[in-house]
Amino acid sequence: MPLWLKITTGVLSVALVGALAFAGFWFLRLQGNLSKAPLNAGGGNNESVSDATGRMQILILGSDTRDGKNAEYGTADDSRGYGKSDVMMLMDISADNKRVSVISFPRDLLVDIPECKDEETNQTYPARSGVMINEAMAEAGIGCAVDTVNRITGLDVDHFMMADFNAVKELSNAVGGVDVCISDAVFDPDSRLRLPKGTSAVQGEMALAFLRTRHAFADGGDLGRIKAQQGFLSSLTRKIKDEGTLSDPGKMLKIADVVTQNLTVDEGLASVPTLLTIGNRLKDIDISKVAFVAVPTTPALLDPNRLQIAEPAGSQLFSALREDIDLTDPTAPPTPTETTAPPTAAPSETAPPVPAYDKALQPVTVANGTGVPGRAQEIVQALIGGGFTQTGQFEATAVEQSVVYYGTGYADVAADVAALLGIPAAQMLPAPAVSGVQVYLGTDFTSGATYGAPAALPENIVNQTAGDTLCQQANPMLIVEG
Repeated sequence: MPLWLKITTGVLSVALVGALAFAGFWFLRLQGNLSKAPLNAGGGNNESVSDATGRMQILILGSDTRDGKNAEYGTADDSRGYGKSDVMMLMDISADNKRVSVISFPRDLLVDIPECKDEETNQTYPARSGVMINEAMAEAGIGCAVDTVNRITGLDVDHFMMADFNAVKELSNAVGGVDVCISDAVFDPDSRLRLPKGTSAVQGEMALAFLRTRHAFADGGDLGRIKAQQGFLSSLTRKIKDEGTLSDPGKMLKIADVVTQNLTVDEGLASVPTLLTIGNRLKDIDISKVAFVAVPTTPALLDPNRLQIAEPAGSQLFSALREDIDLTDPTAPPTPTETTAPPTAAPSETAPPVPAYDKALQPVTVANGTGVPGRAQEIVQALIGGGFTQTGQFEATAVEQSVVYYGTGYADVAADVAALLGIPAAQMLPAPAVSGVQVYLGTDFTSGATYGAPAALPENIVNQTAGDTLCQQANPMLIVEG
């Protein structure tokens, strides 16, 4: 073998070994960084989803734990058990990798938490009603937060990612800061946020303060905080996109290293190749198709200092998510075809006219046989809007076809209820055992308030897209000079 060939072969061999060693080092390092936890806390979603194709939903959580590097933000008593979710966002990636929706849940939102089992201790915690959503994972772990979101939305979340305070600081440092804009100079002593009017590049402690501040924006409530978080993520998305970070192995390794050191994921995400595959899915998405949304809310009846889901807007949003509707599409959904009540025979000359009835006095119940938890709520709201205010609802055995059952003397009420919901007259049946009218929803009526119509979307549901540059409105109480 010629000397030059021996030298070339030796150099290539050394380079190959070096490359393999480098790749192996980073694989083991990143893999070792990851912490794992069960996806669910009560059975739940056991189906696997393709990492590269197919629709995927990832619940993103920010933990308020004060352990380890987070001790400076409070004591361990401030975050009992597994800690509360300081941030809760559901990221929904479309099957064609052309759009992403990010749905924020306010931490003050009162919800029903299902029965959850702590997979580490095998202790089961009973279901609770009217509890702040950020408490879902405090006792039974992250899987209980996933189960709670599944219950609220009727979806099956595929994965979760939970990061702590330190992850925010390290990520913002790794990308060289994130630009944020604010209408006036503010100072919030609780979060330590101090920013001048206009645009500032925040990183490290100041980035964390911007995301954590409870009082600095809007009226000092959780909704202003959510919009600020969405503005931060929009800016971060633009920066990563503009700098080609997702296509640069060196930059990706740097970010992956700092993030995975502060990240807990489910078993399905607990591998470096899986995380890289998901990152690859996101790199070509148009930023105008990255939609940031907040769950519609209203002050809670039980506690005006807390929030509850606003209806019917909340049910409309969750129906649209289940139907995989593009939330950024400005085109209004098609107007549903109006369905009239079944024709009735003309009264004879001697028959007395049928007296009008009072809708508000007619008992109408909704049986949810769709298989979608909470589905009955939107139909109840539609009935109330149509004047049928004496309503009730309950979960029922799943059936394929929706039917309107009516008791003796309620045929005319049933016809009006069916017409209001667009259910065909052929799907009205007498049922002497029913007191009043019962709308039994089937798997053919899983979304919307009109049978057979596409799911409607609440107006202005998208707060912003990643392509929008918005300034946050400062809370007048925290505005400072300068």
